[in-house]
Amino acid sequence: MEVAVYNIKGQDTGRKITLNDEVFAYTSGNEANPEHVVYLDVKQYLANQRQGTHKSKERSEVSGSTRKLGRQKGGGGARRGDINSPVLIGGGRVFGPKPRDYRFKINKKVKGLARKLALTAKAQNNEIIVVENFTFEAPKTKNYMDLAKNLKIDDKKVLLVLSEANKNVYLSVRNVANAKTIVARELNTYAILNNNALVLTEDSVNQINEL
Repeated sequence: MEVAVYNIKGQDTGRKITLNDEVFAYTSGNEANPEHVVYLDVKQYLANQRQGTHKSKERSEVSGSTRKLGRQKGGGGARRGDINSPVLIGGGRVFGPKPRDYRFKINKKVKGLARKLALTAKAQNNEIIVVENFTFEAPKTKNYMDLAKNLKIDDKKVLLVLSEANKNVYLSVRNVANAKTIVARELNTYAILNNNALVLTEDSVNQINEL
């Protein structure tokens, strides 16, 4: 598959770049449920972002007297015991959250397949734009806004994929709410799908084709 290469002014350079069909035009083989493959990879990515530090106090951890408030029988209600009882305001919580690790493992082949399926979906929806390699002379948000306006994506959620880290580009994009930068080697299924336009530099395309 060949696509046009644009410059940062939004002009067609007249050059074409080849997108590897094994990556950007992947056709399902023996996979019974390709959508489930994508779901698993996105689920794992989001689970790995969770800190898992949530914690609530149980009955034994609440600060309060252990004196029994009422007699065992004859009160006309439940035997609630001390003031730390979960049925009283200020008491402990029953089966509350505890610190835990949400991470889980999926196979590398599954993750690779999910990325191929996500990139293929972007290509089919014409949501991939390739621009020639560029950098900004200074870290200014205006530089990115001009680029987005020239490419007619200033009203879309954008993921800008670079071949390597670029401080000026990163700082220029950082303050824009609907834009994010990422390097090609860190590209994941969630990042690919969580936007309306995928902007790739020429070098990043070559890296993705090889990966």
